[in-house]
Amino acid sequence: MKRCITNYNTASMIKDRDIVVIGIQAWDIEIGSNCKNIAREFARHNRVLYVNPPLDRATLRRDKHNEKVQKRIRIRNGQEEGLVKIEEKLWNLYPKSMTESINWIPFHGLFKILNKRNSKIFAEDIKGAIKELGFENVLLFNDSSMFLGLHLKEFLTPQSYTYYMRDYLIKVPYWQRHGERIEPQILAKADTVVNNSTLYAEYGSKYNPNSFMVGQGCDVSLFNDEGNNIEIPKEFESIPRPILGYVGYLTSMRLDLELLEYLATQRQNWSIVLVGPEDEDFRNSRLHELDNVFFLGSKDALELPAYVKGFDVAMNPQVVNDWTIGNYPRKIDEYLAMGKPTLATRTKAMEMFENHVYLGSNQEEYLQLAEKALAENSEFLEEQRIAFANGHTWENNVLAIYEAIKKSA
Repeated sequence: MKRCITNYNTASMIKDRDIVVIGIQAWDIEIGSNCKNIAREFARHNRVLYVNPPLDRATLRRDKHNEKVQKRIRIRNGQEEGLVKIEEKLWNLYPKSMTESINWIPFHGLFKILNKRNSKIFAEDIKGAIKELGFENVLLFNDSSMFLGLHLKEFLTPQSYTYYMRDYLIKVPYWQRHGERIEPQILAKADTVVNNSTLYAEYGSKYNPNSFMVGQGCDVSLFNDEGNNIEIPKEFESIPRPILGYVGYLTSMRLDLELLEYLATQRQNWSIVLVGPEDEDFRNSRLHELDNVFFLGSKDALELPAYVKGFDVAMNPQVVNDWTIGNYPRKIDEYLAMGKPTLATRTKAMEMFENHVYLGSNQEEYLQLAEKALAENSEFLEEQRIAFANGHTWENNVLAIYEAIKKSA
């Protein structure tokens, strides 16, 4: 594994190039997307083609009446243009071709043949857009599309091929069956592998010496207390302090219910405030029976900074499993951007935060670190946290990617 330096400069920048971005998320996805943010940053100084995943037969059959699928059908039938200009230097391609749904196939040999066919069909659509836009000597950036992306280096012959890993997808059931075999192959094929956590960078380095940890971009502009004059919601007026709080989806797949119960029962003079929708495990948990635990429900994203401001200590009490151990938690940057003492579970992904976040490995450590966070907070520490979080911009993230690409050349 290679670690990119954190003080980037414009000498790392790549300018006036043609970049093709593929991935597992379409441009019209309704949630936030790392890859879209990266593509927009690429497009500040380069021409960029962002390619949506192609329509596959299973999706057509399952979601035929969905408007997004209907749009792809119209494009496939020539009723709408598949190449759409989004910004001055940024285009989005809706592939016209349809790929076969093959992930269910248990036989590796047959999957291999059909996957290469899908990749070739996909590549032909990309080639058409490249020709129409007049792109030359393209840089290909692949956001985790391990199946369709496996053969694109040979079909598109890019000048450089970068594979971006930001999730442990081979532990997800859909990707696991074939991904455990395929992803090592694409990692080895890539000219550069970039990762947003140390865990993924170490994994990538097993198959490619040019595996770099480039960190993560994050837009924390909403979490700027000084610039936005954020007011604490009135709900906090009836909640006793000190307050330890969390914002986000409350799910037992990612959060440690037993840890939260432990903190609440061991320090009954503390208030535990949880902001966000709950899964069934949380709704049925003992936390609802505790007088010092407050569930404030779902809030609009624009409201979240105000709730974070109401915390004395912000938390990310992750349970450690295949889904969380390597994930970069954006909420940590958001907490720190508000200057909040922040308490989180120690994982590989959290190593880069250890000088600014209290990292606990068990219930007892969490309790001790929460007490420490409450006791030693100061204006100086708040300023350090804010400065650290503000350094995690998409501009810096992309400069690190550029630097990794140049080092691999």
